[in-house]
Amino acid sequence: MRRCLLAWLALVVAPSVHALGLPSWVSTNAAPGAFPLAHDGFTAPLLVDSNDFWGVIRAAGDLESDLHRVTGFSPRTSADSAIIVGSLGHSALIDRLVQSGKIDVSAIAGKWESYVRVVVPHPTPELSSALVIAGSDKRGAIYGIYDLSEQIGVSPWHFFADVPDKHSAALFVNPAPSVSPPPAVKYRGIFLNDEAPDLTDWVKQNYGDYNHKFYTNIFELLLRLKANYLWPAMWNNCFNEDDAENPRLADAYGIVMGTSHVEPMMRADKEWNRLGYTAGQWNYDKSPNELKKFWRDGVERNHPYENIITIAMRGKIDTPMSEDANIALLEKIVAAQRDIITDVMHTNAASVPQLWALYKEVQEYYEKGMRVPDDVTLLWCDDNWGNIRRLPTPEERHRVGGAGVYYHFDYVGGPRNYKWLNTVQLPKIWEQMNLAYDYGADRIWIVNVGHLHHVMFPTEFFLTLAWNPSAWPKERISEFTRLWAAREFGPAHAPEIAQVVAQYTKWNARRKPELLDAHTFNLTNFQEFPTVVSNWTALAAEASRLNELLPSDTRDAYYELVLHPVLACANLNQMYLAAAEGNGPLTTNLFQKDAELSAYFNHTLAHGKWNHMMDQTHIGYTYWQQPPVNKIPSVAAPVESSAAPPPPLPAYVSIEAEHYTRKTDTPAAHWDVIPDYGRTLSSMAIFPTTTPSVLPPAAAPTLEYAVNLTNLATNAVTVQATVAPTLNFVPNRGLRYAVAFDDEPPQVIDVLARNKLADWEASVRDSARILTSTHHLSSGTHTLKISMVDPGLVLQKIVVAAGPLPPSYLGPPENLP
Repeated sequence: MRRCLLAWLALVVAPSVHALGLPSWVSTNAAPGAFPLAHDGFTAPLLVDSNDFWGVIRAAGDLESDLHRVTGFSPRTSADSAIIVGSLGHSALIDRLVQSGKIDVSAIAGKWESYVRVVVPHPTPELSSALVIAGSDKRGAIYGIYDLSEQIGVSPWHFFADVPDKHSAALFVNPAPSVSPPPAVKYRGIFLNDEAPDLTDWVKQNYGDYNHKFYTNIFELLLRLKANYLWPAMWNNCFNEDDAENPRLADAYGIVMGTSHVEPMMRADKEWNRLGYTAGQWNYDKSPNELKKFWRDGVERNHPYENIITIAMRGKIDTPMSEDANIALLEKIVAAQRDIITDVMHTNAASVPQLWALYKEVQEYYEKGMRVPDDVTLLWCDDNWGNIRRLPTPEERHRVGGAGVYYHFDYVGGPRNYKWLNTVQLPKIWEQMNLAYDYGADRIWIVNVGHLHHVMFPTEFFLTLAWNPSAWPKERISEFTRLWAAREFGPAHAPEIAQVVAQYTKWNARRKPELLDAHTFNLTNFQEFPTVVSNWTALAAEASRLNELLPSDTRDAYYELVLHPVLACANLNQMYLAAAEGNGPLTTNLFQKDAELSAYFNHTLAHGKWNHMMDQTHIGYTYWQQPPVNKIPSVAAPVESSAAPPPPLPAYVSIEAEHYTRKTDTPAAHWDVIPDYGRTLSSMAIFPTTTPSVLPPAAAPTLEYAVNLTNLATNAVTVQATVAPTLNFVPNRGLRYAVAFDDEPPQVIDVLARNKLADWEASVRDSARILTSTHHLSSGTHTLKISMVDPGLVLQKIVVAAGPLPPSYLGPPENLP
């Protein structure tokens, strides 16, 4: 018998606390057949085979620490029950239970990252019962361990967001067996990018540099979130060279390492410079031998570990390799890289996971005909603003290497950096990544999280969605937020906290804070700017009220995850309104308050633990790049009231897309609401997302709106349709809808008919596109019909007007009777 490690664990949780999206299988109440993990002041011991994977044994150690913090109990030294954890084929304990027929692992044997959990009577002669967690592989067992940690009241963000553990004195496990099947997306991870100044300065202060003392925190976090993949920080660092323990421990923990779209063959961008080469030598035509040696050394160094190797090549410092798509050169480069992989790994290159990141201009190579071997994963990319540029065609979905998506929650580039606070609303993540999954991009999902601390909430949603998209349909997005709030802050105020989080992320998404200024919202028309600020002020008051109601030990976590971004963004909007109104003293005071909020975050919060995490400048942009320091906005001339009445508004009707009068579906497709997605209320989109396009006069899913326009001064009216900034992710197809009144012939509108750089920049700045069609009507009630042509279009708002409306950012508020 292999020697076993015995660790004493105490397990307790409040009944309302459980892993997001999973049923609660831990209770403080004993039930018939339930396994006693902690009761009467003692806990059950943990058994782990010493010959199991180091990462499994280490995760069990985390569980030991978690459970001690939760209960404070010591184990019963003469316990006749135990927790047994291990991986198939590497744990004699687990294998013996399988061989004796005491556990059934047929549902997970040979599967990726799966586990079974079962209560076993009399597993050994010495034990009367055991809670068994058996993993199909290393990460399967580890995920089973961390699922148990979360069930007992330990948040995955216990370190990074200071979420306190939930305390209890009794714990029982439901005896019903459970299987955790393989994840829907094979590789799920994050990219620590745009990491300076916040993360980099915090890391240097606390760890000296991006070494294993820092990265082991990231590895553990990823595993607690059931992720498995990482692109490390790379602006001025080299993961492998900065600390030789970095790659070794990543692999030991169970993290698959990769490198970004600009870093082929497991080499960091800055390694080239450190070896004494210049940017001008990063050219395969000029320096093929140097590059091949550089790449070979990278593969040799990392080949003992689990990696996904990025292939092909971009220009130095994240730039195009050449002015035009030199397909022949890039194909030559890929062939050389594949030869290196085959030679170093002593196997066919097709058996080694690889990706080709089709980022920015690299996608042009593919569209012009370049291909890579069928086993290479095509990593499609968004436009850096959360809008996916391309997804697999039906033919491409048969590729052995499959496809994935590189997504962004943070970006440095045009039309403006956004890297200060969370500006990502979950419904948009859902809409775009649901498209990705439906279109077969399910091999890799990786998201640029910047310095991470500001986007912890959407990061968890992204990774949770990747694990099991079917568990999170659009109707459950708000439920995710509520469950998250309950886990982090307790159930008592979770619905209100969830509403605050949903609201501030929605408002930040409609115009990122870095893009705000005194002219964003209109000062007078529709009372837009005062209304926006009034709403933010009320939200800040609600967030502050909830803070006072929460237990004191949750206040740091609440400030980091909820209160600070609400207060900071409310203050920012208030400051720009004061500047627009010409109130110089108030503008100055609010600018100073912004600095005070950042200073509190850096120096006082959690006893100064997060110093530098709010160093990011965000006020005073003059172009895409961040300002060196925050700069107080210019103040407009004071607004003088006018005795003259404003000109009368033309007849108009403003309608939220969700408020249709009638909806007509077809057997193939239907319109459905995506709750809370958009700049104002919600969105309507076509499902299934892969349904074929339909052109008039063929029957199509249609939304109808009753529009009453009386006393028209002209019979010419416009229909302004506000849609999400979705891109034409299907090649050689537009993104179209059909619009008509009553029985007139429909007009087909292509959202992307104009998609020049300026149009795209406007769409991402505004988080929307506004399309206009002209129609001729008489006074009275008419039926506006908007019909599907292409799936993927996301309709948010409609304004029908008999003349020009005064300018505003969000358009006139809904005025349906």
